[in-house]
Amino acid sequence: MKIIHIWRYFSPLQKLGMIILVGLFAFGFLQPWYYPVDGAAQNLNAILQGSSRLHWFGTDHFGRDMLSRIAAAIRLSLGMVVVSVGLALVFGLLAGIVASLGTLYDKVLSFICDVIMALPGLLFVLLFAAIAPNSFWALYLGIALVMWVEFFKMARAIAKTLATSPQLESSRLMDMGFWYCIKRHYLPSLLPMLLPLAAYGAGNAILALATLGFINVGLRPPTAELGLMMTELFAYYYQAPWIFVQPIIVTLLLVLSFHLLSGNTQS
Repeated sequence: MKIIHIWRYFSPLQKLGMIILVGLFAFGFLQPWYYPVDGAAQNLNAILQGSSRLHWFGTDHFGRDMLSRIAAAIRLSLGMVVVSVGLALVFGLLAGIVASLGTLYDKVLSFICDVIMALPGLLFVLLFAAIAPNSFWALYLGIALVMWVEFFKMARAIAKTLATSPQLESSRLMDMGFWYCIKRHYLPSLLPMLLPLAAYGAGNAILALATLGFINVGLRPPTAELGLMMTELFAYYYQAPWIFVQPIIVTLLLVLSFHLLSGNTQS
């Protein structure tokens, strides 16, 4: 019943984004059950084949099953979103609240924020990718640190207003603890503002990961990653255009679903 109640508050575009995202989630994470085919298995006698009974989405230039590889790439992208955006949201939220508690905290955290903003976001992620090549965690941490800045700035601005509110002052006078104040006062005001930003950032994080893979800086073959798959299949566009556009379509749907969920497309 709670899910139905929450669903009513979504706009039509947000509902569409949720439907697309749930569909992609089911397609990716349920693939081992409804289509148990190894996406890493090569068959050089079945290169760049179209859709068939054995290979629903066809095969790539190594004869690997495209549906299995697309599903694995979706799992990778959504897993990255959970880790990167989750870390950025939690630390940005807490840092913004801490910055509102005193001038010293504010100056230190704002300085760290300025240092991160001094470098372009993509370049910052590239540095982490260069330090630990083909490392999932290096990419995730780099993307999280770039996104942390946006969450921190918004949380800090809202938390500073709340810090002087009568409700928070009353809780302090009653000697309520720090975590009680966060739960009772900060979170109800911050989360409605930060969650749409998190959804929008999730779409950008997926796009950033695909961009790194496309320029051969992120993960390495034979990892099934959307940007890397685009690069590998680009040379075979004229021979098998349907095979080439599959990772592009999936990337588009993933980014679109999160952007619709964020409400960013509304006027």
